[in-house]
Amino acid sequence: MRLPREVAGFDSASAMVVALARFLHGRGTPPLGNSAFRALRPAAAVAARLPVTTRQWIYSVFSGAEGRREADIARIDAETVAASVAALYPRRRYPAVVIGSSNGALTHLCAALGVPWLPQTLLLPVRQQQVPPDDPMRAAHAFDRTARALLDRNPALVLHHMHDPNQDRLTLRRMAYFRVKHTRLGRAYEKFITDLLEPGGTILIAECGQQWPTTRIGRRHLFQLGAVGGMPPEEYRTGGPRVADYLRRYGAAVSGWQAPPADADSPEAEWGFEPVLRDDITAFADRHGFRTTRLMFDQPEDLSPPIADLYRWWYRQRGLPANRLLIDSFILLDPWWTLRTGSVPYWTAFPVQSSLAGLHRYLDGGDGYDYLHLALFCHGVDSVGVATAGQWRQLLRRARIEGAFAGVSPSRYPNDPYTFFGHQRALRAIPDRYPNPQPLPLNTFKAFLRDAPHRYPRVEIA
Repeated sequence: MRLPREVAGFDSASAMVVALARFLHGRGTPPLGNSAFRALRPAAAVAARLPVTTRQWIYSVFSGAEGRREADIARIDAETVAASVAALYPRRRYPAVVIGSSNGALTHLCAALGVPWLPQTLLLPVRQQQVPPDDPMRAAHAFDRTARALLDRNPALVLHHMHDPNQDRLTLRRMAYFRVKHTRLGRAYEKFITDLLEPGGTILIAECGQQWPTTRIGRRHLFQLGAVGGMPPEEYRTGGPRVADYLRRYGAAVSGWQAPPADADSPEAEWGFEPVLRDDITAFADRHGFRTTRLMFDQPEDLSPPIADLYRWWYRQRGLPANRLLIDSFILLDPWWTLRTGSVPYWTAFPVQSSLAGLHRYLDGGDGYDYLHLALFCHGVDSVGVATAGQWRQLLRRARIEGAFAGVSPSRYPNDPYTFFGHQRALRAIPDRYPNPQPLPLNTFKAFLRDAPHRYPRVEIA
């Protein structure tokens, strides 16, 4: 079960597709979504004991190794890539198909419903060698010719060239982020739906409203400085003490980031939904007798509390304890083992202050958990806005019986290369085992949301 080589595997959309596809095939998620990577576990254990600077170099090499030659990116056919993504799912009839924004909580919803998800956005990794992470002005136009060739070949794509020198600085040393969004279903997705969606079934459109300032480089080509995480968008452009201190700690020759002026707000490169696709989906559904439902949420983590509560309600309906919270982090998630262990999933986008605050709000609003298991995605650097290991320890103390880190060493966080292997081991170490249930009907989820609009004011289903 592999994605096409032109698509980054070390990314939200691809990791979530693989995790969900494996779930629907009745399997758990291996390290980094690839069973072959299990062989790297001993090497990761050794690397975790190396000095920080060496670990950062290893992270840069490993994460940037996916970068493809510009000529390869320019020749990509989006329909071929989309067909490869759709082919990961089992060939059987489904009552619904989900299309749209990447989201870890949405992945758990799809698992609960027993349905596939087709991403609007994918990351095409471009090999990058001559663009320093702290020079977004140069980055903005470094690949203009490649971008034009890619978009000319694929008229239904919008390209968001994302450059985040805060959280992605190690990967940016070797790879540029070309995130492409579909504005039309296209032949591959249409064939998947007509072949596998039950007659009269539902296309659920997942729409994250997250916006970000962008600069228009060309027709259907946008440049985005920064990304959702530890800093608001204006801080990337205005700088300030936090940015200056961060750059000084990492030996940068600048005190702030210079970038082309932003001229509009656009759907955020990784998480935001491009609404033009909705019109094409609706027209397609009308032609083929399918129904459409919109699931709308303002920011990526807005969906996390209702999906956690849905699972907790579901477990109690089945007579299960519902006392164990599994806190996912970015691509560290596994729908199969979440359900097998009777864990309630709460997805965080990144281990940053805003995610920590959201978790505290969620725990404040419920009746607590006996057990907390905390995954922390390690991006290699002590970036602006990242929550400290001590703050995460404080969160774990909110467990009534036991709170534990799930596969990450707090002393090495946020640069623990073993976390990608330790996470799976931590899930399998949870002692509880339950049979996977029959899928929930979509109407049950709709009713669940509509019965508690006051609890989830930024989530709407229509």
